[in-house]
Amino acid sequence: MNHILEVDGLNSFYGRSHILFGASLSVAPGETVCLMGRNGAGKTTTFRSIMGLTPPKTGRIIFKGKNCTGMPSYKMARMGMGFVPEDRRIFGPLTVQENLELGKISGRKGRWAMDTVLAQFPILERCKDRLGGSLSGGEQQMLTIARALMGNPDLLVLDEPTEGLAPVIVTVLKELIMGLKSTDTTILLSEQNIRFAMGVSDRVVVIDKGHVVYTGTIEEFKNQEMVQKKYLAV
Repeated sequence: MNHILEVDGLNSFYGRSHILFGASLSVAPGETVCLMGRNGAGKTTTFRSIMGLTPPKTGRIIFKGKNCTGMPSYKMARMGMGFVPEDRRIFGPLTVQENLELGKISGRKGRWAMDTVLAQFPILERCKDRLGGSLSGGEQQMLTIARALMGNPDLLVLDEPTEGLAPVIVTVLKELIMGLKSTDTTILLSEQNIRFAMGVSDRVVVIDKGHVVYTGTIEEFKNQEMVQKKYLAV
């Protein structure tokens, strides 16, 4: 199988603290892969390592066939990796439309532009002239995903997209991701909400204390009660 992203044997540190221990995963074009684990398991560090925000000490990150290990995040974005961080980082004093404009990446073309993004996110269409800081948590999460799409990424990376959201907004977010999947958008997400993850993912990678402890299809994972109980506290 050809992969758009291959992560092989990452060892990452914060200072002297060893966080990731030989972590590996892969994502195929058009696939949705979910990295699952408890708080502090290493999900965000994995994504930061992939994006070049916390470069790994050892290991390889191959994106679209190119070794990108340690490449700075702005170059990863230019190559086609769109990152939605856990803390969202919208620009509160700017309008929704202005936030979206900032997501454009010079030289990158594709199906996503202001009209197609707003058509995919009717919530944002209705409040495109409001300031980002006035939006609800759910609306801000939609805005961060929409802003990433404005860069026409080949891979959309979502870090804990349902974190802190009300159940009704989680349902809306699930429908949104399923809509993106129908457009063959390739997605890598991290998630603690097992029901949400099982509803949107094709494959699951489970991480615990910085070690990848399980990889399998969503159908295989549904039958792994021991894995779910031991590593996800289900």
